[in-house]
Amino acid sequence: MGKWIDEFRRGWQGLSQPSPVLGIGFAAFCILLSTVVRWCLSLIRPDVFFTPYFPAVFFATAFGGLRIGIATTLVGGTLGLALNFSNTSVDFARLALLVIFLVVCGLTIWGVEHYRSVAAQQRDIARRLTQEEEYRKLVIDELQHRLKNKLSTVHAVLHQVLQDQPKIWASIDPRIRALSAADELIARVDGSGCDIKDLLLSELGPYGHVRFTLNGGPLFLPAKLAVSLALIFHELATNAVKYGAFASARGMLQVSWSMTDDRLTVIWDENEGPAVGPVGAAGFGTKLLNSALRPFDGRTEISFLKTGIHCTIQCRVPES
Repeated sequence: MGKWIDEFRRGWQGLSQPSPVLGIGFAAFCILLSTVVRWCLSLIRPDVFFTPYFPAVFFATAFGGLRIGIATTLVGGTLGLALNFSNTSVDFARLALLVIFLVVCGLTIWGVEHYRSVAAQQRDIARRLTQEEEYRKLVIDELQHRLKNKLSTVHAVLHQVLQDQPKIWASIDPRIRALSAADELIARVDGSGCDIKDLLLSELGPYGHVRFTLNGGPLFLPAKLAVSLALIFHELATNAVKYGAFASARGMLQVSWSMTDDRLTVIWDENEGPAVGPVGAAGFGTKLLNSALRPFDGRTEISFLKTGIHCTIQCRVPES
C-alpha cells in the first residue's frame, strides 16, 4: 500500500510517470466521479452533458500525462454523448457541445503538458545547480586544504632551516601562524559571519600589532559581506607590505570604521611609507577593489598621497 501511495505522490508531483495500471485506474475513478456529479446535476438540469467531465480530463492529464488525458477526453465525450439521464435525444446542439468539449479539453491537455514540461525543466536546472554548488564547495574545500598543507610545509621547512637562529625564527613563526589563521577565518565566514575587528586582526596580525591601530566599535558582518571585505583587506595589506606602510621600518597603518544607518564606512590610512610612484594600469587588485562590494551597493576610493595610501570603503550592511 505504501508503494502505491508513494507512486501516486511522485506521479502527482510530476517527479515520475505512474504505471499504466495506476494511471488508468485514476482516470477511471475521475470519470466515475464526474458521471455521478452529472447524474446529480441532471436532477436539476438534464441538459448538462459534458461540463462535469472537464475536471476529470484536467486531473487525469496532470497525473497520468498526455495519453491518459486524451483517453479520458474520449471516454468523457462518449459518455456525454451516449449516456442519458433523461428522455432527451442526441441532437445538433449536443453535437456542437461535443465539439466545444473536445476543443477545450485539447487546450487543457496542452496547457497541463506544457506546465509539466516547464516544471520538469526547472527541476532539472535546480538539480544541476545543486550539483554545481556541491562541486564548487568540494573544490574550494580541496583548495583550502592544499593551501593549508603548503603553508604547513613552508612553516616546517623554515623551522628546519632556522633551527640555529632562534631570534629570526621567533619573528617569523607568529607571522606564518597568523597568515594561516586568516585563511581559516575566510573559509569559516563563508558559512557564518564575524566581527570586523576579528577580520582585520586576522589579516593584519602577521605584520606586527605595533604597526597598526584599529578604531571602531563591535560590528558583526554577515558571511558574504565578510568574505568580500576579507578579500579587500587582504589585497590592501599585501600592497602595504610590497609598496606601502609595512614596506618601511617607520610605516604605520590606521584603520577606522563607523556606521550610519545601514551604511558602513571604513577608512584605511597609511603613513610613513615609501614615496608613491606613478600609478600604472589597473591590475587584478584594483579590479577587485572596484567590484567586490557591488552586491552591497558599495564603492572603494583610493588616493595616493605623499604620506601613503588613503582608502575609503563604503557599503551597505544587510541584516544578519
